[in-house]
Amino acid sequence: MRRLAAALSAMLALAIAVPAVAQDAPATLIADRVAVEGEDRLIAEGSVEVLFREARIKATRVSYDRMTDRLSIEGPITVTNGPDTILLADSAELAPDLSEGIMRSARLVLRQQLQLAAAELHREQGRFSRLESTVASVCQVCPENPVPLWQIRAKRVIHDELERQLYFDHARLEVVGVPVFYLPRLRLPDPTLKRASGFLVPEVRVNNRLGTGIKLPYFVALGDRADLTVTPYLSSNRTRTLELRYRQAFRHGWIELNATGSRDDLREGELRSSLFAEGYFLLPRGFELDFGIESSSDPAYLLDYDYSDKDRLESTLEITRVRRGEIITADLVHFNTLRASESNATQPTIVTDLSYRRRFVPPALGGTADLAFTLHGHRRSSGNATDGLGRDVGRASVDLDWRRGWTGPAGLKLAAQGALAIDHYAIGDDDSADSSYTRAAPFAAVEMRWPLARAGRGGASHVLEPVAQLVWSDADDSTIPNDDSVLVAFDEGNLYSLSRFAGADRRETGLRANLGVTWTRYDPAGWSLGLTAGRVLRQDDPGQFASGSGLDGTRSDWLTALHLDLSDGLSVINRAVFDDGFDLTHGELRLDWQGQRVELASSLIWMAANAAEDRPEDASEWVADAAYQLRRNWTATADWRYDFVEENTARAGLGLEYRNECVTVGLSLSRRFTSSTSVTPTTDFGLTVALNGFGAGRDGRAYRRSCAR
Repeated sequence: MRRLAAALSAMLALAIAVPAVAQDAPATLIADRVAVEGEDRLIAEGSVEVLFREARIKATRVSYDRMTDRLSIEGPITVTNGPDTILLADSAELAPDLSEGIMRSARLVLRQQLQLAAAELHREQGRFSRLESTVASVCQVCPENPVPLWQIRAKRVIHDELERQLYFDHARLEVVGVPVFYLPRLRLPDPTLKRASGFLVPEVRVNNRLGTGIKLPYFVALGDRADLTVTPYLSSNRTRTLELRYRQAFRHGWIELNATGSRDDLREGELRSSLFAEGYFLLPRGFELDFGIESSSDPAYLLDYDYSDKDRLESTLEITRVRRGEIITADLVHFNTLRASESNATQPTIVTDLSYRRRFVPPALGGTADLAFTLHGHRRSSGNATDGLGRDVGRASVDLDWRRGWTGPAGLKLAAQGALAIDHYAIGDDDSADSSYTRAAPFAAVEMRWPLARAGRGGASHVLEPVAQLVWSDADDSTIPNDDSVLVAFDEGNLYSLSRFAGADRRETGLRANLGVTWTRYDPAGWSLGLTAGRVLRQDDPGQFASGSGLDGTRSDWLTALHLDLSDGLSVINRAVFDDGFDLTHGELRLDWQGQRVELASSLIWMAANAAEDRPEDASEWVADAAYQLRRNWTATADWRYDFVEENTARAGLGLEYRNECVTVGLSLSRRFTSSTSVTPTTDFGLTVALNGFGAGRDGRAYRRSCAR
């Protein structure tokens, strides 16, 4: 019995792929028959199964020889070690702890993706699996199509279980059985490894200005919390570009930097470059720091290399703290315009803001009140002038806002609101304006809402809410230069606002009534429809709003808005501003659809000319981005931007992606038609090919095919 117990203990040890000190851990042996031959040999036969921790071994026959300290296993053999590793073989001779030995006609399956088939698999040092005469692939192989889409044949493959790396000797890549590439040495991460240094997916790019080129990114893992990606880009038109991306995570934040440098024949003898960076840090006492850097050596560089469509670059530094009833913010922004129609000398390039906002309940009045202190400044780099092009402005503001509501009979909701804004301006480098201004702007308003609810047929509910708001304010800002309130929007978001100007340089003034009504239908099937209509009526026209804003005159234009949300993922938003003659001032239509096979985002906008907003002509554009799954493995994409006023296309692009369990192929074609003194039209063609199954980021299991029966 002692010999039998020792033999059984050794048998159970074959489920252990760790050092021998762990062999005392409990395990389970299941077999149809167990027999002892002599004093040194134990045999288990018939559906043998050994369970130990996460490991499971299945075989037809297992025998243990105590004299040689070896396990002889007859298959078919299945060894499962955790959720990511499966080992299959016909027969094996192994040490009890699986650290040494040989497996014949073996197959190693990693993360249910990558399969490595070999004539022999040698276990070495409890860490390495050496496979001889190996074929590696992720592709599904079926009897009717036995040749995989791609495979790597190698004389030898070594799998390092600790480092989770695959080392290929004399590797040959075959596509549909045809050799296309050879490397004497090749290292690839196994599918369980999330981060590893090595080459990433290359990209072929064809550009009518830069020529035909290739990007070959190389990823460098700098520990667990930092990495660097180096991407050289070489093209036929003497383009030599280096792209760098650095990322690092800290205990209380993170940073990411993207830098590029180029020499090309578009600008002979110049080093073209860009830098984009962003980061976030959690500071003591609940403060948060956000920063961003955006820079480019010349206006056309970002568009020439398709790095960004931005034509105004913003570098920001922001510190915020948000607590219950309190917000503190400090901002520093540097603007750099790339537009040919603008000059950095006459645009505000440095803007600073510091604000403190506190919400409280006034003990005598009730309701809620907001008290805000704000410091603002912006600077232009040009000098003193009489036209305001070099104007520098500093402003200190105090804003106090109070609101209280009551509920009357029949659900009638009443509210009273008051506000006071005091602004002091200090102005420099502008001979056409005084050096300082002080302005006080009081506001008073009363409001009435009457929400009415009704149950309709089929369980649908309807909510109708008419709103009437009477507002009075007085502000003498005619002599204050206007820098932050030039652009004015009129929509359902500010229909009931005390002032519809975006900034503080202008405060809406006079006696006016804001009138509107909203109707919403909620259907039990999961969709909803909302309609809003309203306008503004004034006692007098103070002339604050320009023609084309929809707010000029004693009676504003009509505002209508529609919101439709369907249960199948379709969302439609429509806003329109038009006058009494139904002449459109502003129109916007946005459609979003997230279906099983369709993704669509499209918007159509029309704006009337407005000289105050530097828009001398009407503007109308249509923008669309769409993706459609043609079949399970095929996805088509398209993007489009069309200018109806100019009657030409500004941008267009097409894409096609094929993806299955073993490969991802992407094709893209794009054309930018816009031109200026610094930018010319360009056409781009891109091609990427990625082999799935290597590294955790290339998982194609969701696209695995099934063999025909």
